[in-house]
Amino acid sequence: MGDAPRHLTADGYVDRYEAAAEGDPLQALALLAGWLRTEWRPLFAELRARRPILSTPAFTVVTRFSDVSEVLRNGDIFTVSGYAAKLDPALGAPVMLTRDGTPLNWREKGLMQVMLPPEDVPAVRALVAETADRALDAAAPAGRIDAVGELFRPVCTTVCAEYFGFPGPDPGTLARWSRTIMTDVTANLAGDPAVHAASLEAGREMMEHLRGALADRRAGDAEARSRDVFARLLRTALPGELAWDDDRTAVNVAGLLLGFLENAVGSMTHLVRQILLRPEIHRAAALAAADPDPAEFDGHVWEALRFDPFLKVITRVCARDHVLAAGTPRETAVPAGTLVLAAVASAMFDETAVPEPDLFRTDRPPHTRLHFGHGPHACVGVHPGAAVISETVRRLLARPGLRLLDPPDGTVVRDRDIFPDRFWLGIGDREG
Repeated sequence: MGDAPRHLTADGYVDRYEAAAEGDPLQALALLAGWLRTEWRPLFAELRARRPILSTPAFTVVTRFSDVSEVLRNGDIFTVSGYAAKLDPALGAPVMLTRDGTPLNWREKGLMQVMLPPEDVPAVRALVAETADRALDAAAPAGRIDAVGELFRPVCTTVCAEYFGFPGPDPGTLARWSRTIMTDVTANLAGDPAVHAASLEAGREMMEHLRGALADRRAGDAEARSRDVFARLLRTALPGELAWDDDRTAVNVAGLLLGFLENAVGSMTHLVRQILLRPEIHRAAALAAADPDPAEFDGHVWEALRFDPFLKVITRVCARDHVLAAGTPRETAVPAGTLVLAAVASAMFDETAVPEPDLFRTDRPPHTRLHFGHGPHACVGVHPGAAVISETVRRLLARPGLRLLDPPDGTVVRDRDIFPDRFWLGIGDREG
């Protein structure tokens, strides 16, 4: 591997963390949490080289590809139970996404995969193309566009309305529900009661709306005329103890929104910025975007997202004592109850699994990319979800004059340092 980079040697992240932990463990954890937010690339590089599995009093960070895969594929050991305490109360019922290997998870995951098949991809791409082009045409005279507020979010709420069949009272309310609930589920690590209370209220509003929409569809027989996912679920009839009732329909339609909207908007924001930061890659992606075959373009999307994934870690809770990476030099005992951070952003830069990780290569095999998770909780809507992200970005990259704007206009503005709220880009010939 040659000489280690300077940040991997003296006074690196591990040394600074351990020095701080000797005097003030809480301060050491705060340092580590800050690096995970703002300096994740060099931090993960050092951890892969020096401490691939880092155990702290609050959590264990796993950074190598094989170890991250071990965590994510063993749902009976590394469970999603930590999500249940926040997501289930918000929706007022058990959620398939918060269950590991239970009959509910097995049954509903399989059914939702049937509801979101690869065969839907052409129609989803057509819907996205029409919506994205309309948004870009509207912004063109101004020579600039807020990619989050005027493109990514409108495309995603249109998909929710017309493909999922969940329009909400209006796109703004739909987005508010999603953001409020997912803030509690993914970002409220300190357990702020006000954030949790807001999530419960948003969930109550959302589920009340969904049950009303379900009743309206039943009364008007609208599902017989519609081909959206909501309608498919309403037409589903399962026998005996497998019966699928209206409450389960409402919960799973809500899950579609929560698993999709913020992740898709955040992913598009991150990957577009990565492409535009690389002039040669931008030129190649723009040429590929003009090709009628989207497959020529999609490799740019997933490779750019690898350089800055929206979800950098996936959290799990260790259900029973386990030895991670057993039989290797990095073998580590993980006690039951440990919060485990599976660093997918790090795994995708592990040179033992991803050749030449620092190079931008559009020909990487799908198994090296963990954007949609891995194992039993991999995204059930991966095919239409990937189509939404790829086609939206393809329509944007095909526009002439697309460019990053100078700060502060071109800076991504975020809520809670996580969710993108605003990202201005220049388009066309006018200076933005």
